[in-house]
Amino acid sequence: MEAADSIINPNSHWVNLRGSWTTNLVILLLIRCTMAIVPGISSEASWTLTNLVYNASTFIMFHWVTGIPFSFNQNEYEGLTLWEQIDNGEQFTPTKKFLTALPIILFLLSTHYTHYDFPTFMINLASLITVLVAKLPSMHKVRIFGINKGYID
Repeated sequence: MEAADSIINPNSHWVNLRGSWTTNLVILLLIRCTMAIVPGISSEASWTLTNLVYNASTFIMFHWVTGIPFSFNQNEYEGLTLWEQIDNGEQFTPTKKFLTALPIILFLLSTHYTHYDFPTFMINLASLITVLVAKLPSMHKVRIFGINKGYID
């Protein structure tokens, strides 16, 4: 029988595969282009919407949805988010650094292109803080106020 660490988790292994970083950047670019061509939305608003859509979708994907859609591991990952499953929970791996740096870079771009307007700056900052707090090592397996806590008997 194989050791638990040597078994590949198909739910989180894809983030380390070749091209996943590029795919993430392409998706971000598609979100930006989509927001830029929507009629009636200013350039400033499209940058803020790009930031909000990207951060909200990655928050849901990486930090909200728990478990694994495969039943090969006897519920070992049942109560864990995708972020907690990446690299078996090891912190500061290249993939996690990339996925942490991307919202920061997007925040810097969106605040620059919104000309540091205070209301949009605060919206972008709130979005960034929400995503970054969830990525902190001290938040590993922590559920604030019990929200999103799995109920396993």
